[in-house]
Amino acid sequence: MVVRKPRLGPDDWTAAALTAIGEQGLAGVAVEPLATRLGTTKGSFYWHFANRDALLEAALRSWDETYTDAILRTVDAEPDPAARLRALFVAVTASDRAPVEVHLHAAADHPAVAPAMRRAVTRRTAYIAAQLTALGFDPAEADRRALFAYATYLGHIQLVVRIPEAVPHGAALEAYLGTVLAALLGQPAANGTG
Repeated sequence: MVVRKPRLGPDDWTAAALTAIGEQGLAGVAVEPLATRLGTTKGSFYWHFANRDALLEAALRSWDETYTDAILRTVDAEPDPAARLRALFVAVTASDRAPVEVHLHAAADHPAVAPAMRRAVTRRTAYIAAQLTALGFDPAEADRRALFAYATYLGHIQLVVRIPEAVPHGAALEAYLGTVLAALLGQPAANGTG
């Protein structure tokens, strides 16, 4: 009896592309190695995508949905802004998504990545700023703190990927997150300077 492999769809290819980005950066998004990884032929790829750029666009849409929209929807279920911020930091620091994020941020000047990255960073920092505004910070201070929070996140994921032994775990991670949130939610600097 011949056992047929299930037919691959575009989501299989985009997931493989995101995995490859996490391992090798944008250079990992190559049709032939992805086909080998998926146990199929290049013909399967061309059934779903016109070219590599189309796959990269689909992977970036999937990344945005998974790494931004889904996380924000999840943390939005928290009842108050401070709890949402804590849930957000827990979600992004406990995620196995750091390698993809690091590689995409490193490629933020690539013509295909730049617009998606700008949209994601704008939406992410706006979400953080909205929580801070809801906690009583004026909008300008909330924007500055949102950028501070995002920069802290970027530094954290760099450590996760490049120097994982520097990142705390367990109770130490909880304490670290508490320190980050205390710094984020502390008193504003006098006259918005610091």
